[in-house]
Amino acid sequence: MTTRKYIAFDIEITKPLPDGIEDWKSIRPLGISCAAAHRDDGMTTTFHGKSHSGDIADQMNQGEAALLVEHLAAAVDTGYTILTWNGLGFDFDILAEESGSYALCRELAWDHVDMMFQIFCLKGYPLGLDTAAKGMGLPGKTPGMSGDKAPLYWAQGRRKEVLEYVAQDVRTTLLLAQAVEQRHSLNWISRSGRPQSLPIRNRWLTVRQAIELPEPDTSWMDNPWPRSKFAGWLL
Repeated sequence: MTTRKYIAFDIEITKPLPDGIEDWKSIRPLGISCAAAHRDDGMTTTFHGKSHSGDIADQMNQGEAALLVEHLAAAVDTGYTILTWNGLGFDFDILAEESGSYALCRELAWDHVDMMFQIFCLKGYPLGLDTAAKGMGLPGKTPGMSGDKAPLYWAQGRRKEVLEYVAQDVRTTLLLAQAVEQRHSLNWISRSGRPQSLPIRNRWLTVRQAIELPEPDTSWMDNPWPRSKFAGWLL
């Protein structure tokens, strides 16, 4: 197995998601407040909009979002594989809308590694990044912060905290991918407190590869999600 060069990527949205909302797509556009990318050489880059005065803007405009897409595409051109946690069903979908770069975002999304999507394809249900990271003995997400809180903090002017949070998320994403590939297994604790383990034999699959995996048995679920919930915008 050849060593893969990863660049982890994540965005934070501007619009808060109402409590209990089941379909965030019903209230889009959500806007992008900021984003981060972290390469396995240790370089972390954060992105945000800039006001006319040079301050951090309320959200990234279309041109700024397009530059983020170009940054990711340039990394791919130099041999990096983009890495996300739910980037297929969330980050790339939103980035395509906000940047207007639909074709390029679709191309990047197909060929990137979305660890959560692969877990979903294997198990039939998603898993949280923090749960997975802590199950592997990693620090996990920033304590006291979450994706739900990030838009609220951003609106309150606590923007450095949100930038630190998104940067920590991409570092955690990369560390998790590497840990699982080294141990050939993802381990976590279920909500019921039971240890869980999922073999990852070689390295993580790209979206294009994961979507071809056999469907898992979801007969025990009341309303199992289809893969189109995450990949529908690509098709």
